[in-house]
Amino acid sequence: MELTSSKEPGLHIITVQEQRIDASVALAFKDRMRNATEGGEETVLLDLNHVNFIDSSGLGAIVAAMKSLGPARKLVLAGLTPTVDKVFRLTRMDSVFGVFPTVEAALADFGS
Repeated sequence: MELTSSKEPGLHIITVQEQRIDASVALAFKDRMRNATEGGEETVLLDLNHVNFIDSSGLGAIVAAMKSLGPARKLVLAGLTPTVDKVFRLTRMDSVFGVFPTVEAALADFGS
């Protein structure tokens, strides 16, 4: 599971460099997210623009990553492909996470 990371003022951007977040990589995803976000910025932006498939294990791993941030920090999402967006809408998880169409849209929102 490959994740890349960059920082903006008050925002930590983590990009998933894989096409799938499923049962085969869910544990690795959770571990890498926990390591990447430990003691970091208040808001973590998870860029999913490369992800074309997510299953219930992947969704659970993203929720676990959000919970590991604790109550004072938040996880927002950007770049959901149509298939991944559909999973978030069908499970109503789009109401749990802030969702932005692109990283640029999220940066514009957090910059204002």
